Amino acid sequence: MALLKLGSKSEAFCCEGQAWRCKSGLPSDITIEIGEMSFYLHKFPLLSRSGLLEKLMNDSRKDDDISLCVIQLSEIPGGAKAFELVAKFCYGVRFELTPLNVVALRCASEYLQMTDEYGEENLVSQTESFLNDVFSNWTDTIKALETCEEVLSYAEELHIVSRCINSLAMKACSDSKLVNWPVMENGNDSGDVWNGISTGSKTQPMMTDDWWYEDVSFLSLPLYKRLIQAVEAGGMRAGNISGALVFYAKKYVPLMNRQSSFKDVTHAKSGSTPSEADQRALLEEIVELLPKQKGVTETRFLLRLLRTAMMLQASPSCRVNLEGRVGLQLDQAILDDLLIPNIGYTVETLYDIDCFQRILDHFLLIDQASAAVSPCIMEENQLIEGTQSLASITRVANLVDSYLAEVAPDVNFKFPKFQTLASAIPEYARPVSDGIYRAIDIYLKAHPWLTDIEREQICRLMNCQKLSLEASTHAAQNERLPLRVIVQVLFFEQLRLRTSISGWFFVSENLENSQNVSGANGQHGDNGTRGRGRSVEDMRERVSELEKECNNMKEEFQKTVKTKRRWSIFFRRKSQCNSKSGKPSEDATSQNVPSKV
Repeated sequence: MALLKLGSKSEAFCCEGQAWRCKSGLPSDITIEIGEMSFYLHKFPLLSRSGLLEKLMNDSRKDDDISLCVIQLSEIPGGAKAFELVAKFCYGVRFELTPLNVVALRCASEYLQMTDEYGEENLVSQTESFLNDVFSNWTDTIKALETCEEVLSYAEELHIVSRCINSLAMKACSDSKLVNWPVMENGNDSGDVWNGISTGSKTQPMMTDDWWYEDVSFLSLPLYKRLIQAVEAGGMRAGNISGALVFYAKKYVPLMNRQSSFKDVTHAKSGSTPSEADQRALLEEIVELLPKQKGVTETRFLLRLLRTAMMLQASPSCRVNLEGRVGLQLDQAILDDLLIPNIGYTVETLYDIDCFQRILDHFLLIDQASAAVSPCIMEENQLIEGTQSLASITRVANLVDSYLAEVAPDVNFKFPKFQTLASAIPEYARPVSDGIYRAIDIYLKAHPWLTDIEREQICRLMNCQKLSLEASTHAAQNERLPLRVIVQVLFFEQLRLRTSISGWFFVSENLENSQNVSGANGQHGDNGTRGRGRSVEDMRERVSELEKECNNMKEEFQKTVKTKRRWSIFFRRKSQCNSKSGKPSEDATSQNVPSKV
């Protein structure tokens, strides 16, 4: 830490309660009152250094008989603590000028008009010179900037705050190998230093781009905000700026660090320090400062910010901003982070599905805008961008299907919301329909009261042709699906089987013909041909068996449908007969109860 020793005399003051007295033995002829503290001093040492004190003394001489002068200095920067050092300077008493007191002394000396006009090497010039030394060192500059909070208005007027911030920003944007970083704090110099840049030949510790995050995190939010704006103007990479803001947010928004799961929401609200109002203000500032480029800030951190913003009831503009940022890079999100608990007063669903819908809408809007390329001429880079866009929306489609499967068991999850969310994904984005089928099956199981029409509508969200073999097998035996859907699944499965078998036959025949043309190598070739012929016959028999099984299943379904129709006709005729005779029957009464198929 930089240090400057001023004065040569030994300690000449003593403190008695709320009073400071000079031990020279001479009677005091002036009293300086600062708040509750009183300084009993002598006029000459003060008059020879301070223009303000000289003026105030002259104004206070109303009567020549009054020898004792009392001056009020309640507005002096730094208060009584700073004036104590000023008094020591005027009396020539030894004291040390450090980064922790130089700002207050510089402001106090300016306030007291302690310029070279009232004595050579006066306090203004001494503190100004020492400040320049402080600005050459990273750690000393941070310490000086922190003390500016105590005398902020005066420090701003003297441009001390802006000079500290510019000095820190310059060093943060410089090559980390050249900056004289906080290793100087322990007094172990790592080499010669010129203007904050190390020129020594000694080896310095290896530093990464985040070396300055923790050092500046002790600054208050207004000063930190100005520093971030300064490093951004200095050309720092957006990734480093984002990293610094993430570090600062995690340190001062404890609510964000305690909500890894839905169970932690209640516990997070019980935090007492800092207050929710302070956390909300800081979070809103952090959101405004975050770089807007895609991928610079992790999607997981943005979602944690969004969840915290909802808990703290941040401004609507802040939440809209975060939803837009998440939507911009939704393809980089994971399911657990998207399961944001519903914290509203009128809670309908366990998770905030409306928020996810808005995020998805923003992503699809950006994706559609980026996909609008010329259909006639496409360059190579446009083809690459199109491939990346397709991969991106495919990942989002899988994410939506997984999200729907996770929230589907919620009995308050309304059918129109499920339908809107699932249908938002275009058909081409789902190369396989297993994910959406799983979500539909879970939803049907949790909502058995859906009507037949709603079941038909929800099943139209999946493409039966894109179901895998395992999903098709499960769907064919799923009693929750409408009969039409099951028949459709069986039809496409049979069609797929025929296509694959036909292709296998085509390849097998080509191989067999090529073997015959290339010439037989004796008995070995004949045996191979017979083996392949047997395998072909076995495959044909297996295909025939599968077709018979499929036809049998279709016949069973048709019989079931006909049986239901016959029973319905029977009950209808019986009810008509009973109505004519005027006698209600139990069967007719049972017709009023709807049956679930």
